[in-house]
Amino acid sequence: MADLIFLTGPTRSGKSRRAVELAKGWSDDVVFVATYRSDPADAEMVDRLRRHRAERPAAWRTLEAPADIVEALAALSPPPSGVVIDSIALWLSDRFEQDDANLMTAWERQLDGFVSMPYPIVVIGDEVGWGPVPMDRELRRFRDMAGLLGQRTAARASQAWLMVAGCGVRLK
Repeated sequence: MADLIFLTGPTRSGKSRRAVELAKGWSDDVVFVATYRSDPADAEMVDRLRRHRAERPAAWRTLEAPADIVEALAALSPPPSGVVIDSIALWLSDRFEQDDANLMTAWERQLDGFVSMPYPIVVIGDEVGWGPVPMDRELRRFRDMAGLLGQRTAARASQAWLMVAGCGVRLK
């Protein structure tokens, strides 16, 4: 049974950096799952992705936006020593055309798979609901779904951490 660790917090809070620090202790066979589907036309995101890659050890394998994370991990040979999944909000945004029930079911299936893996997994979440209530209906839906997926992940995790200003506060 995997050690599922949930790191959540606002933008630029140190979540990814902390996940990389944790995973460096699992040997060089770590797999990084990037849930963002890269858009070469978005120069700012291309640069952001480049910086994130530079912060990770070169030996790590990367899975780019797999349709099914658990299935993609199960197909790896050799299996990883640990996994970092970055992030729930980007996973959600890539599937946002689905209805809420299907999104919740799909994420629960991923969580079922994560906790059954024989290696540690860090899932990075995003706290997007700390500001005013968005005026746009779809933005409210995104905020609500990101919060619900984060709650489900924290409930299944052995550890949950809130990252703020590069500092971690253990929630459980």
